[in-house]
Amino acid sequence: MTGRVEAVVFWDLDGTLLTTARAGVFALEEALREVRGVDADLSSLVTSGLTDAEVASLALRTARQPDDPATVDAFLRAYERHLPASLHRRRGAALSGVVEILTELRDRPDVASLLLTGNTAAGATAKLAHYALDAFFPHPGAFCEAPGPRVDIARKAAGLARKLLADDSEGRVYVVGDTPYDIRCGNAIGARTVAVATGSHTAAELAEHAPWLLLERLPPPDEFFAALGLGQRPG
Repeated sequence: MTGRVEAVVFWDLDGTLLTTARAGVFALEEALREVRGVDADLSSLVTSGLTDAEVASLALRTARQPDDPATVDAFLRAYERHLPASLHRRRGAALSGVVEILTELRDRPDVASLLLTGNTAAGATAKLAHYALDAFFPHPGAFCEAPGPRVDIARKAAGLARKLLADDSEGRVYVVGDTPYDIRCGNAIGARTVAVATGSHTAAELAEHAPWLLLERLPPPDEFFAALGLGQRPG
């Protein structure tokens, strides 16, 4: 990207940009077999808004296995290995409006799109590639790297934004997500939070957390940019 970056839009992944139709559960079950030699049905795990490290810990506890840091790390590496093949087992997709908005953003030198997600970098890369969204994210993003608070990922994102932005003007950073956790992450770094009711939380549930902007779904690009106050594409 060349030119003056005046805004950074951070995107959550699952439930915001795409759905895997819970295909990742197959990778979790394979990881459990590989790391602990245990078979378990993990289809009922409630994972919305959790980091991959939190999901790994929950999966292990559900199967009555230890979730110490070393075991969680081994589980995550196994999950990452099994995820690409698992994604083929369900009919997931990029969500409505995503490709159109990301296409417009890719052509805007004044706005950078990055991920801010609880996925690990390898897990996010696998999902983006599978659903043909990888070309829209040339910049490094902020990912789950180890067990710890989700806001730690947001703080890394804030550092990435500072490196990209042309100045330190307020209101130049946006966090788009589908859960209360995304709103909290955005608030933790002073970003404008855009909540989208395209995941497991309703608009009413998201409204309780007072996002800066609440959308039932992603609108056409021009409407989206206007709602964010980004204006027209330069020149």
